[in-house]
Amino acid sequence: MLSCGIGLKPQHFEEALAARAQGLWFEVHAENYMADGGPRLAWLARIRAQHPLSLHGVGLSLAGAAEPDTAHLARLVALAQRIEPVLVSEHLAWSAWRGNCWPDLLPVVRTRSTLARLAANIGRVQDALGRTIAIEHPAHYLALEHEIGEIEFLTELAARSGCQLLIDVNNVFVGANNLGYSAGDWIDAVPVAAIAEIHLAGHSRDPQWGEALLIDSHDMPVSEAVWDLYARLLARSGPRPTLLERDGHVPAFASLLHERERAHDLLGQTAMAA
Repeated sequence: MLSCGIGLKPQHFEEALAARAQGLWFEVHAENYMADGGPRLAWLARIRAQHPLSLHGVGLSLAGAAEPDTAHLARLVALAQRIEPVLVSEHLAWSAWRGNCWPDLLPVVRTRSTLARLAANIGRVQDALGRTIAIEHPAHYLALEHEIGEIEFLTELAARSGCQLLIDVNNVFVGANNLGYSAGDWIDAVPVAAIAEIHLAGHSRDPQWGEALLIDSHDMPVSEAVWDLYARLLARSGPRPTLLERDGHVPAFASLLHERERAHDLLGQTAMAA
């Protein structure tokens, strides 16, 4: 059974390889390992021999105007066949347009046409992989003019495409703070039956705007407010594989493992209460 995992960093290779915490797993960004061979893939294979792995994609541009790039998708399929991940996920975002790529997960205006295009692209990816993927909703920084509410959009997306959802609790908190809606209401409304995975991460304040604009920076420990929302979500969903993300100011592996234990304990308590 998967409990709480950790985003895998190269500097933690030896400690990750040796770790034996109950239910521990690791996530990697798929694009970092789309190669035909070499030391990076050999390193990942050694980790996979000891621990379950998940692939978290950042480059398919599923909400873009075009279908997923066929070469990129083929490399993802080859990687998935090589390491047999327990989970595969991607983002509800776009990052490519007219042959150009941006190093960002760019925001989506939720319209009926966007919903149809996104569902079709997810279907293409799932057909190629031969498996269901989980889609992560974004953090919000701007109030865009949407046709469809976010919860309705995610619910319909899962129903149309057969995908599952990756709920990033920090994204919920950041977006609620920045746009002025209730994070608790969002957590209470999300369709828990569709949730395959949960992410936890830290955030930071914008240097100019402070608390008025929070950034999903992944460079701080998980905040108490996000821990509270996580417990609230688990009370509805039951235990779900959970990932602790840290991409900046990365501490020692032992520190991440200690923070991870808090999620592991909450998952165990939720399972016992079920």
